[in-house]
Amino acid sequence: MSSLSEANTKFTLDLFQELRKSKDNVFYSPISITAALAMVYLGAKGKTAQEMEKVLHFNEVTKESKGKTQTSHEYLNDLKNFYLTDAESVDFENETEESRKKMNTWVEKQTHDKIKDFFPVNSLDNGTKLVLVNAVYFKGQWENKFNKNYTVEGKFWLNKDTSKCVQMMKQSIYLNFASLEDVQAKMVEIPYKDKALSMVVLLPNEVDGLQQLEDGLTGEKLMEWASLQNMNTKQVNLRLPRFKVEQSFSLNDILQNMGMVKAFSPGDADFSGMTGDAGLVVSKAQHKSFVEVNETGTEAAAATEVTMSLTSSRVSEDFHCDHPFLFFIKQNENSSILFFGRVSSP
Repeated sequence: MSSLSEANTKFTLDLFQELRKSKDNVFYSPISITAALAMVYLGAKGKTAQEMEKVLHFNEVTKESKGKTQTSHEYLNDLKNFYLTDAESVDFENETEESRKKMNTWVEKQTHDKIKDFFPVNSLDNGTKLVLVNAVYFKGQWENKFNKNYTVEGKFWLNKDTSKCVQMMKQSIYLNFASLEDVQAKMVEIPYKDKALSMVVLLPNEVDGLQQLEDGLTGEKLMEWASLQNMNTKQVNLRLPRFKVEQSFSLNDILQNMGMVKAFSPGDADFSGMTGDAGLVVSKAQHKSFVEVNETGTEAAAATEVTMSLTSSRVSEDFHCDHPFLFFIKQNENSSILFFGRVSSP
């Protein structure tokens, strides 16, 4: 492995293997979680750092040797330089409620007020030491918007026997498409405005084929799919439900299941690179995210008209997302997966 993008992709899959145990909708930002953990990793030492490296796959990246952060001043400078972020001291012991409100206000600001009450009342106490906060808001603007006049009520099959009514968006458009025979699924790339980001949808061939697709996921396949290898441009008859997913979960148990144990263990955690003192431990790692997908796109109507022009010699592909599917949103320049999700019920 030679890049942080590949490390992020493997971490994405590892995290999904934990989250998929629930059959509900899933949405998270692996790169945001990685960035938050990497900030703590900068101050980790010894076995604490080794566990974090392994879980984040940093140990597989061809890298320069990790900087030796020896003082809290140097640690804060490293945060600003490498992750364009900052750490802030708050007084959990004497000002627990004020600290909670302060962090909630920060999250609301970062997410344009879409995510509120990130830390509910009594979620922190005066024994809290170190809190990782990351929140993500994403609302995609398509490169080629869906015409709202074509959106109709349609059925979304939750399983072979049960369906629900959803608002199904429709368009016929040239997109990157691939059949994934080994996992009995197909894939399409839907570009966002300016084409810097894309949503890639992984749709099982069968209504009940999601488990087979999820069981067949590997880090290598996900990297291949994210880099859009073996995709061809085809005319696609696309049907995609409007959906909105908001999810909040604690990362404490999940990360420990993945092998990051010492960071959460009083007496074992070594974050002496942050403050120079022993005794610091991660008290809470919380992730909350929100995604909304609808018809909204760019106002460049001419681009839509060009891409929707049809030629009779091309065979079109039906891509009807009327049953559970996976999706991820990626940065096209380096194929980094910014968001990953599962839609079980729009």
